[in-house]
Amino acid sequence: MLFSSSVFLFLFLPLVLLLYYTVFRRRRAAQNLFLLAASLLFYAWGEPRFVLVMLASIAANYGFGLWAARDGGRGARAPLIAAAAVNLGLLFVFKYLTFTLATLNRLGGQLVVPVIELPIGISFFTFQALSYVLDVYRGRGSVQTNPLKVGLYISFFPQLIAGPIVKYETVAEQIDRRRESWADFSAGACRFLAGLGKKVLIANQLAVVADRAFTLSGGWAASAGMAWLGAVCYTLQIYYDFSGYSDMAIGLGRMFGFHFLENFNYPYLSQSITEFWRRWHISLSTWFRDYVYFPLGGSRVGSAGAHIRNLFVVWLLTGIWHGANWTFLCWGLFYFVLLVLEKYARLGRGWPAGLKWLFTMAMVNFGWVLFRADHLGAAARYIRDMLLLGPGPLWDGAAALALRENALVLLAAVVFAAPVAGWVKGKLYGGPRLNKAAPLWDVGYALLLAAVFLVSASFLVKGTYNPFIYFNF
Repeated sequence: MLFSSSVFLFLFLPLVLLLYYTVFRRRRAAQNLFLLAASLLFYAWGEPRFVLVMLASIAANYGFGLWAARDGGRGARAPLIAAAAVNLGLLFVFKYLTFTLATLNRLGGQLVVPVIELPIGISFFTFQALSYVLDVYRGRGSVQTNPLKVGLYISFFPQLIAGPIVKYETVAEQIDRRRESWADFSAGACRFLAGLGKKVLIANQLAVVADRAFTLSGGWAASAGMAWLGAVCYTLQIYYDFSGYSDMAIGLGRMFGFHFLENFNYPYLSQSITEFWRRWHISLSTWFRDYVYFPLGGSRVGSAGAHIRNLFVVWLLTGIWHGANWTFLCWGLFYFVLLVLEKYARLGRGWPAGLKWLFTMAMVNFGWVLFRADHLGAAARYIRDMLLLGPGPLWDGAAALALRENALVLLAAVVFAAPVAGWVKGKLYGGPRLNKAAPLWDVGYALLLAAVFLVSASFLVKGTYNPFIYFNF
């Protein structure tokens, strides 16, 4: 079930909210049980058999949590090793087994490659389940003796299938001791509607241009103009698609009294690759930092070689996490190289701010081409077209038409990639004296969100293009 679907917006969510705040009001245990049941229904919608994988993950990690709580204080690593083996083994079977067997066959093997469908969001809920065991082991959260509470943490529908990855220590207390309020509910609803607009009104429209450009390049060649336009549209599409989903997830969580950490912080304002990854998919970066990079020693390992090794491991795993394709592996290693150059070759240091931003965005853009391409050959052809090294012209009618038809959406995407709304609100409410126009902001913002919802709903009723990119991971 998609957040941006008629079933979710007009049936599932209103019914869950109604029952949560009426029938189950004032009974926390009943509310938690109801949210668990609703989350499993949400996940089972359209793919009921995969809910068994989810239940197996919950049961296994509930047991690992008890084991870690019992033995973790004595420094025993057996529960961690077992939890990692089971969780990563499950992830390998569903996500990487067919890729591994196919690769071995290309090297001369004669192995049978099974057809295995990928459960939606398996990378997200697997990492979340691992976080539970790791945080219990480290004493960062109390073990749950009730398996239903473990189930709620792992399967809670707002962040179940595309994040943000919520570490157990962040919400351990909130499972039983959260406080719902009208202020939180209204703020969450506004956040959800803003995310819905990002997804439906911006990301979905840009996706059409990006898909067209990658199709043209894949067929033979695209003009350099069309290739750049497609790459820029995909760069903006993936931001509004994923950050829009994160906004909806954070907003939904807040409507039920849960406070999740931010997942994006205007990453396209970054002036270095290091800064970009502090602002992009923050929950994943934090997960690898806390559970992989720091345990390896981080940057405090005494030698450049050991630090580079730690960076290599993290970015190799980051690429692998995103998917079973050489493009994702190379994408992760591409960022590894850039980060090493920034750290040890002083790449970008001393450059003017504008040049640093331009270089960072160019690298991010090339990285997204690699990320989007079906295979490495397709990525190479697309970058060839961007650099005018292919048979395509500098500009053509396809690029002109796409730019003319999507100019307003592109302009909106560029403008709102910066904290424009926050800046305006700060000007109205900031300072020692309240701006006389400040009350109009609240009214105007409410009317704008109402319009966003109505227009988004009309697009959804028409059945326009509506996938989420990160559902594949």
